[in-house]
Amino acid sequence: MATTPKTALEGIRVLDLGRYQAGPRCGLVLARLGAEVIKVEPPNGEESRANGPMVRGQSAYWVQYNSGKKSLGIDLRKDEGKEALRELVKVSDIFIQNFRPGTIADMGFGYEVLKSLNRKIVMVNVSAYGQYGPYKDRVGFDPIGQAMSGHMSVTGFPETPPTKTYFPLIDRITALHATIGTLAAIREREYSGEGQCIDVALADTGFTTMEIPIAAYLGAGIVPKRNGNGSGTSNTYRTSDGWVHMVAVGANMWSRVCKALDKPEWVDDPRFKNRQQIEEHSDLVGAELTLWFASRTSKEAVEQMSSLDIPVAPVNSVEQAAHDPQLMERELLVEVPDPIAGTIHVSGKHIKLSRSEIIVGSAPTPGQHTEEILTGLLDYSKEKLAAMRGDGVI
Repeated sequence: MATTPKTALEGIRVLDLGRYQAGPRCGLVLARLGAEVIKVEPPNGEESRANGPMVRGQSAYWVQYNSGKKSLGIDLRKDEGKEALRELVKVSDIFIQNFRPGTIADMGFGYEVLKSLNRKIVMVNVSAYGQYGPYKDRVGFDPIGQAMSGHMSVTGFPETPPTKTYFPLIDRITALHATIGTLAAIREREYSGEGQCIDVALADTGFTTMEIPIAAYLGAGIVPKRNGNGSGTSNTYRTSDGWVHMVAVGANMWSRVCKALDKPEWVDDPRFKNRQQIEEHSDLVGAELTLWFASRTSKEAVEQMSSLDIPVAPVNSVEQAAHDPQLMERELLVEVPDPIAGTIHVSGKHIKLSRSEIIVGSAPTPGQHTEEILTGLLDYSKEKLAAMRGDGVI
């Protein structure tokens, strides 16, 4: 009987030419699922290695997108570097890149070229606006997707200007779109015997985050307004020592809120007959909740509301979040050895599979695995490596 693979993507090899976030994060997810991910970067390393914040000289930014990968430090501006990459395409399954549309083709690695080298290759193209469309030649980063989609227009409080999210929402979702598309293409390849080309974009992702309000506007002319953290039973409230956020939406939770507030008469009050009416009286409800939370600590409030099955959580500071037992017990961040910082926390096991192992590794130094990759996969001789090193190719 065949041995069951330890990981879900054992035997899958990825060439990751991605930079910064959305492309590399796709590669990182594939690495966690067990793929061999080769980070193809310049001999001195990809530019985002220098991005802060820094932990004892190591970029806490870079390791979240590239830990667990192998590093091939190679100059793709030189013919020998391009030839090595062409040979690697022949023995790989996935090719990730997030240059501006047209750039990868100018480098000699457009999809038709990749397909001629390996008909099974899956190419993942990540860009700001997509491989076609009215803005395809524009450059962009995460906030651009938030801005043009309308996302920023509904984020924040009524009196504040449009606001972006603190974390790179668009990059992260785009990386997930890329990963899902990749896994689908690998699955389809089992039947067709061929790979295919995937196109995901930051702007597209931005519009997906706004599907409901845009559909409501197109269908009924409804224009949403910024409402901060919410109101009534779905809002942020100050406690005696901090803040909590509750989300008790829907009539089915209303009786629980009434019990918490010791307002049994509100359960059958015609003013609160359904969700819409509860929201219409959010000022009254919010005033009672404000008093209720103010008289309790965050811990007391969360425990009491949770005991009634009301969704609630403390609004943690970064320091508090770092010590939350959920973070470590669920291995969402994992401390690994690091060649620069000694140890550092990296993105951990954010996906759990019941049988397949999730792999969390350290971040490589620039070109750390160059010799291993070129000799092991391409049978390059020590002499050839020395010559390439002397010419600055690796």
